[in-house]
Amino acid sequence: MDTLELVNQKRTLEFRLNNLLWGSVEIREVKGGQYIYLHKRVGGLSRTLYVGEYSEILYNQILKNNIDSKELKRSIRNIDAQLKKLGFQETDLSDKLKRNIDFAKRHMVHAIYRQAVLEGVAVTFLDTETIIEGGITSNISANDIQKINNLKHAWQLILDEGVVLSPSDFHLLCLINKLVEEGFYYNTGMLRSVPVSIGGTSWKPELPIESMVKEQLGEILRFEDVYNRAVCALLYVTKKQIFIDGNKRTAVIFANHILISQGAGMIMIPEDVVPEYKRLLIQYYETDRSEDIKKFIYEHCLIKI
Repeated sequence: MDTLELVNQKRTLEFRLNNLLWGSVEIREVKGGQYIYLHKRVGGLSRTLYVGEYSEILYNQILKNNIDSKELKRSIRNIDAQLKKLGFQETDLSDKLKRNIDFAKRHMVHAIYRQAVLEGVAVTFLDTETIIEGGITSNISANDIQKINNLKHAWQLILDEGVVLSPSDFHLLCLINKLVEEGFYYNTGMLRSVPVSIGGTSWKPELPIESMVKEQLGEILRFEDVYNRAVCALLYVTKKQIFIDGNKRTAVIFANHILISQGAGMIMIPEDVVPEYKRLLIQYYETDRSEDIKKFIYEHCLIKI
């Protein structure tokens, strides 16, 4: 298992741990009622958390969570040990990079909402925000909720400090698609092995060959200008249809990793220009001329920091 996979596993385990009610239990009596508080140390600091009114169900759940939290922390320590053996070290981020990461985090809901619109997911911005924050929505299908959550996990991956400092490469591209399409296909993150068709055109992409994809993508990733590198990578992944599904979402997130890792901004496709973006994509598919779609992305979708 390589560094990126380990970092992603660690992030997933930390997310589960952070969303688990665990700690030393204290039951306080106030005006004849009993209330549960938790005490724990986080980041070297002692924290006290009010949980709720005492019930046996809640109390027993916390006891179970305490067992689960120990296993999660043990797994995180094991991953840290493996990362250390691989020579992975946390590196201080530059101020420029920190600003870009903060900007991306503040605008992550907007980015995910716009990607959902691009994919034809019937969701509002408020719905998107509610889903990302773990809330309940009654008017969204289970599949669309999973698509939103999958996008959230993929964005969290590329904004992880360890991953930000990792190279934008073929492996990261596959890992992003794995997260984007998790739960929908058994072979997520793997090159497709079946033909696909694209709505709005009779043009069909050839089956991807891994050695050729790595070579062609590698050439793009060596482009000196970071904006040209990001936009060309986005268009290449989108047109090549490398994966069975989720190529546009994967391409946009991968392009954003290229930009954010250099403190160079973000790419977001506003919902009001999606029809024109799709039209220009079809034109690019059919003619292989990228000038119009690249100009469009530069003018309407690129945010420089």
